[in-house]
Amino acid sequence: MVLFNPQKLVPSHPDPKLNEILRKTVAFFESKGKRRLREDDFSRVWYADFLDFAKQEKIFATLLTPTTYGGPDARWDTSRLCAFNELLGFYGLVYWYTWQVTILGLGPIWMSGNEGLKQKAAKLLDAGAIFAFGLSEKEHGADIYATDMLLIPQASGGYVARGDKYYIGNGNKAGMVSTFGRLPDSGEYIFFAVDSQHEKYELVKNITGTQSYVAEFVLHDYPIGEGDLLSRGDAAWNASLNTVNIGKFNLGWASIGICTHAFYEAINHASGRRLYNQSVTDFPHVKQAFVDAFSRLAAMKLFAQRASDYLRSASAEDRRYLLYNPVMKMKVTTQGEQVMDLLWDVIAAKGFEKEMFFDSATRDIRGLPKLEGTVHVNIALILKFMQNYFFHPAEYPGIPPRLDARNDDFLFDQGPTKGLGKITFHDYRKAYESRPLPNVRIFAGQIEAFREFLLKAAPDAAQQKDIDFLLAVGEIFTLVVYGQLILEQSVLQNIPDDLVDQIFDFMVRDMSRFALQVHGKPMATELQAGLCLKVIRRAEADPARFQRVLDEHVYSLAGVYEMPMEPAEPER
Repeated sequence: MVLFNPQKLVPSHPDPKLNEILRKTVAFFESKGKRRLREDDFSRVWYADFLDFAKQEKIFATLLTPTTYGGPDARWDTSRLCAFNELLGFYGLVYWYTWQVTILGLGPIWMSGNEGLKQKAAKLLDAGAIFAFGLSEKEHGADIYATDMLLIPQASGGYVARGDKYYIGNGNKAGMVSTFGRLPDSGEYIFFAVDSQHEKYELVKNITGTQSYVAEFVLHDYPIGEGDLLSRGDAAWNASLNTVNIGKFNLGWASIGICTHAFYEAINHASGRRLYNQSVTDFPHVKQAFVDAFSRLAAMKLFAQRASDYLRSASAEDRRYLLYNPVMKMKVTTQGEQVMDLLWDVIAAKGFEKEMFFDSATRDIRGLPKLEGTVHVNIALILKFMQNYFFHPAEYPGIPPRLDARNDDFLFDQGPTKGLGKITFHDYRKAYESRPLPNVRIFAGQIEAFREFLLKAAPDAAQQKDIDFLLAVGEIFTLVVYGQLILEQSVLQNIPDDLVDQIFDFMVRDMSRFALQVHGKPMATELQAGLCLKVIRRAEADPARFQRVLDEHVYSLAGVYEMPMEPAEPER
């Protein structure tokens, strides 16, 4: 399992333009140096230097412009976006954030039928512009049913936009802000584009204390013509949710980047320490923490890579991505929190030091599970697929690794955001049969016990209204989906048996923990509680396997990467 290492970039993608972008972006950050990176964080400096670099290299234009509207290297290719997401997360969430909200802002534009605004967006990208997604509001959050942004028809023609938006990233500099509102009388939803520099656009404040600008803005009778409308009615509603479908996928990759950098810092620190006349890395609890942290990080990346294949292969006939995307968002980001907790328990007070990337990583990793829908919202969505996933498998052609040079056109033509209960999935049991390892077998047995729970004691009508109970059940289902794609990717990448079995060591423990939580819920019946106990199993311990993973995959990373504190020589 190869972790991202800026100082030994291994071209894992066949696209030469992407590899050039990654190489130059690494050079930008490495030449900046960790001290300056940290000082900018402390001082909350707007990252103009990064945006100037991205403009000069036309990075956003190359990666975020569909083929039809861009230059020869331009395409919207999720596999390329994954790599850049990971890199930006590795150096700092704020750099990833301005990229992420640009992606969100572009969603309603590329989904629109307004060719004029699409051409305008392409030109702005080519000129180095960033974008914003004007959806949430102070009083309603992301409850888009209740939007107070009004588009008021005028007797002379056109409209004026009146209302405020809150928590809008890039709202200070965005060339276009895709803004969601409604007509006052009919309530019809409308997406329209505004310019953050217009005189009728009031930038109220930055509502967060970071380098990012997360805006509150007010539109004071901002003039809107027909040419400024992106979509209306059902199309506008669908654009809001389908844009989030695209954007939420990126959060898992940001978590992977953050955890990877933090892992290098933690292993470097611990490997050079001696306490009580013993090397820190010889303490049993430190060994366990590092093996668990690495195994969880490896699992995060394996799932993310495989989920990308399904996203790129999506079509009107294959919508499985609508399950895998919220799992990516919810599970990978919360696993990132666990990785950071394990590493922090090892390095302890060192994690607070101002010269450590770790200091900002512990703050930033907490935010990702809470963006683009909370964990609770995403589990509630995931549960809609549980019946068909377990009990009504369908036949699908195999999905190969998707690194091909193709524009992901379907992402901007996803169609209506309904009918989730009708989506079918291929038989998950085939993945679990592909790696007949001890802990994979134990985990597969836990899945069968959970299926028995669903067959004999599925949540009743009252329990289905109890979100707390459903969330606990949803954690178990999510873990099954998570394990399936991890196994699929492990076969494609020929991941060693030792590492796969060690991953499922923690998966067995996690499944047991979630089953115990359902068992203890006040709403659980005696039958349900008894069936939950059948899910609880012990992982198979194998000291020799553990030691091999520790030596070959974990401790071998000591000293492999350390970001230079002072500026490095820029790339020539």
